[in-house]
Amino acid sequence: MNSLKLPAFAVWAFVLLSGFSTALYGEEPRIVVSAMGKVSAKPDMAEFGVLVKSVAKNADQAAVRTAEKYRALQQALRAAGIPAEDAPTAGYTVSPQWEWVQSEGRSVLKGYAAQHLVMVKVRNLAFTGKAVDAAVQAGADEVHQITFSSSRYEELRRQALAAAVSNARGDAEIMAKAAGGRLGGVVELTVGQPLYRPVPSMDMMTMKAAAPEAAPPTEIAPAEQDIVVSVSSKWKFLGTPAR
Repeated sequence: MNSLKLPAFAVWAFVLLSGFSTALYGEEPRIVVSAMGKVSAKPDMAEFGVLVKSVAKNADQAAVRTAEKYRALQQALRAAGIPAEDAPTAGYTVSPQWEWVQSEGRSVLKGYAAQHLVMVKVRNLAFTGKAVDAAVQAGADEVHQITFSSSRYEELRRQALAAAVSNARGDAEIMAKAAGGRLGGVVELTVGQPLYRPVPSMDMMTMKAAAPEAAPPTEIAPAEQDIVVSVSSKWKFLGTPAR
């Protein structure tokens, strides 16, 4: 596997489903190569969901209680440095709660549940633990699905693309030499949809806030994540004419 060293992160470019073939396009043979480039980098942002919910005998009461929890959550997030635009609503429901009564052979209405889901984006990874702690201590019922990403995604994607093309050329040159000829210019290049391999999300179930003075701060330390780009290429083969 070829290696391409770049500042602040490593790039590995290697062949994916590469194959050598010569085919006649008019009178000229071609070398066809598929290759892949991968960039690995540390994420610098995080996102997680926070759910506040309440159950009451009637819908209005459930909605009011959930609204109170929502306000407390948003105030805590502001204090933790999360602006309002980075803590938008992702979902809100008020629904009846039914319970099956075996002796009566029917479902009975037991009350209503109101749920408000907020997606929190942390643009500085170092503050992720602080934001999670703020949500829990504000009375969040669930904190879940922490995912990580990079603010440099587009730059990294282009680095992976350059590595993939460089690798395709390198393998095409080897194939041409091994076939007794040399590599000509590129005829066609196509790029596939980038494959983003984020750090596996951390699923966090219902959390209960401990006393602030007793609970150690939450620490978040994700591993590197990969951005992979594949290319398909066709090159002129210069050498013994095809028969």
